[in-house]
Amino acid sequence: MAAAAAAALRAWFWNERFWLPHNVTWADLAGEPGGGLQYPRAAHVLSAFPLALGIFAVRLLFERFIAKPCAINLGIQDSGPHRAQPNAILEKVFTSITKSPDAKRLEGLSKQLDWDVRKIQRWFRHRRNQDKPTTLTKFCESMWRFTFYLSIFFYGIRFLWTAPWFWDTRQCWYNYPFQPLTSRLYYYYILELAFYWSLMFSQFTDIKRKDFLIMFVHHLATIGLITFSYMNNMVRVGTLVLCLHDASDFLLEAAKLANYAKYQRVCDAFFMLFGVVFIVTRLGIYPFWILNTTLFESWELIGPYPSWWLFNGLLVTLQVLHVIWSYLIIRTASKALVRGKIGAGQFHPLHVSKDDRSDVESSSEEEDVTSNSTKGVFSTSSNGSNRLNGHVAGGQWTGEE
Repeated sequence: MAAAAAAALRAWFWNERFWLPHNVTWADLAGEPGGGLQYPRAAHVLSAFPLALGIFAVRLLFERFIAKPCAINLGIQDSGPHRAQPNAILEKVFTSITKSPDAKRLEGLSKQLDWDVRKIQRWFRHRRNQDKPTTLTKFCESMWRFTFYLSIFFYGIRFLWTAPWFWDTRQCWYNYPFQPLTSRLYYYYILELAFYWSLMFSQFTDIKRKDFLIMFVHHLATIGLITFSYMNNMVRVGTLVLCLHDASDFLLEAAKLANYAKYQRVCDAFFMLFGVVFIVTRLGIYPFWILNTTLFESWELIGPYPSWWLFNGLLVTLQVLHVIWSYLIIRTASKALVRGKIGAGQFHPLHVSKDDRSDVESSSEEEDVTSNSTKGVFSTSSNGSNRLNGHVAGGQWTGEE
């Protein structure tokens, strides 16, 4: 009974009429015996799992033996924030609530401890901050991401430079789906897939951010899209999407590295360059190059079928997210121009806005900050509700890092 149900589920999931164009079967894509002409196969994606574990191991070695010495040479110390003085009553309140205590509770604690309200607020801020990772830890994490994003982007450019579909996107659909899988294309795709699997693994050991769930869903959706496009052999256009999105991610990580190292002007330059590249690639090149070929050229050359509609629906949804992320970047830059320290050729996106929140909700709670009086470069609103870190860096395929 269970075997029959599993067989029925397998047949439903791998329905050829959903995955493939008309008159094409999975047997047609089995490839030639003896290692001849090969096409992407579902079993290939399993190789991403051991590779992901290898990437994760390389990351640990990289952060310990390369990133950490670089951080120390830049003067970044492995020291945490100011620790709150031990207090059993406040510790009990801290562990029992998820947000800062309201005014009524603060008044009660003030009377109970004979402390000033501001002192209690400061204690809660210090207590929250002492659980946060050090700047050294964040630097090492960003340096690893910067290195990978930069390396995979240049690998993609080098590979696509000789690919005919890079210069003529109609080549993505000629003779589709009977387009052979080359070794370089396979390595590029599987390496990207393995990297996102490694992010899934490491998210549970990395810095715990407020957008943990959002980024978890993002990584899951990214893995799904890469796997989906590989199994029905939409890998040619998939490589274009991957490379296009890799173009801006390493710039954001570079800005974060400069921020942690307190190289203000370098941080400003990288962040502004990131914003320009992001907007040009996501609002210009993506819709007029990628969506044009997946929606119109593919319709003309292969015609629509069920998985075609799903694939394009996801890509159009991604474009909507691009618009939202671009708006956040533009708003960040606009606030820097209006409220930041501008003068003598200096532009400070870090100084987006003064912290007008209470002492309990001070900007020191944000992940990327330089002082209690300024917001982080990746914070996009005065109340800290939107953070570009992750939401923008996580722009690969679906809504990001």
